[in-house]
Amino acid sequence: MKLKFLGGKNMKKLFISALVGMSFFSTAALAEVKVGIILGFTGPIETLTPAMRDSAKLAFAEASNSGALLGGETITPLIGDSTCVDSDAAVAAAELIVNDGAVAIMGADCSGVTGAITTNVAVPNGIPMISPSATSPGLTTIADDGLFFRTAPSDAKGGQILAQVALDRGLASVAITYTNNDYGKGLADVFEKSFTSGGGTVTAVASHEDGKADYSSEVGVLGSAGGDALVVIGYLDQGGKGMIEAALDSGSFDLFVMSDGMIGQSIVDAIGSDLNGSFGTLPGTVSDGAKKFASIAGDIDPSAPYAGESYDAAALIALAMQAGGSADKLSIVSNIKKVANAPGTKIFPGELAKGLEVLANGGDVDYQGATDVELSTFGDAAGSFKEMEVTGGKFDLVKVRQ
Repeated sequence: MKLKFLGGKNMKKLFISALVGMSFFSTAALAEVKVGIILGFTGPIETLTPAMRDSAKLAFAEASNSGALLGGETITPLIGDSTCVDSDAAVAAAELIVNDGAVAIMGADCSGVTGAITTNVAVPNGIPMISPSATSPGLTTIADDGLFFRTAPSDAKGGQILAQVALDRGLASVAITYTNNDYGKGLADVFEKSFTSGGGTVTAVASHEDGKADYSSEVGVLGSAGGDALVVIGYLDQGGKGMIEAALDSGSFDLFVMSDGMIGQSIVDAIGSDLNGSFGTLPGTVSDGAKKFASIAGDIDPSAPYAGESYDAAALIALAMQAGGSADKLSIVSNIKKVANAPGTKIFPGELAKGLEVLANGGDVDYQGATDVELSTFGDAAGSFKEMEVTGGKFDLVKVRQ
């Protein structure tokens, strides 16, 4: 093999070429902003989270492809599994994402793991979090250093809405079962108080644990107390489904009032026609923003639980970066409510490029999104709720409740 030595002009060309290559590599590296997506890809809501993940990725891709984000930077999602129920695993997943350079987190999903990540990862590292689905009332006043936000409304409102729907449908008495965690207990407490204050009777209240093979004993206690229906506050891929199946098997109940964590096609597919007539509520709207989200959703089911909220959470992160002119964590935190609320140009799904341009030119935006986003002083979404009923093998929208 012959070696060819370069000198003079050839060496100078090689040196310039190397500098150009290094410059390109540095620019590419600087153009990547990492953001975490932490959802329960395994566990009791695993059938819901793919649509949530894909909706968040859709917003990040829209912002990145616009070419307007921070002068041409792009967002790279880092995916983590919250499991929904295992706080240690959720914290470990969040720590990995933060150690890999994430400047914000879209997530988590279930309330318990969201609180654990907020306390153990977000606060110590100054990481902003926007959850699309953590609804526990306790998260409103969690010691979060102002880092935690959510695009789904609190169960403090959700429980009232669900109770009112049950009363409006003529239910005079119900038994309640709830998954034994922050989400379940918080929502059950609000529902019970609202239902009884509206004139209804709660015959019994009992928790259930996820992951059991047999729920006959829990159903036996509730069935002996009776009621027009069983209120099931839980998760559609775990204990909540088990409670409904056991209630149907024993003949204790044949009508079910379901919380948001119970609403999804997988439970209808699993139980079948015995679920017809049962109903529940989950956050959502049929506003212009929701329609615009449906028009850009592509292969994503725009009506999937928390899909719109996930798109909105991701969009707020991107717009907050632009509003502060930086992917710095503190800058993102300080601008989330600024881009979420009035005043400013209203921005809807599919219009992130427009929003980014307005902000780049020194203007303000009022992000409406898929769910009519408006954040409170505590970072909570005001939100509205969809009343859903199982008919003909699927959940159908009855009306939107405010």
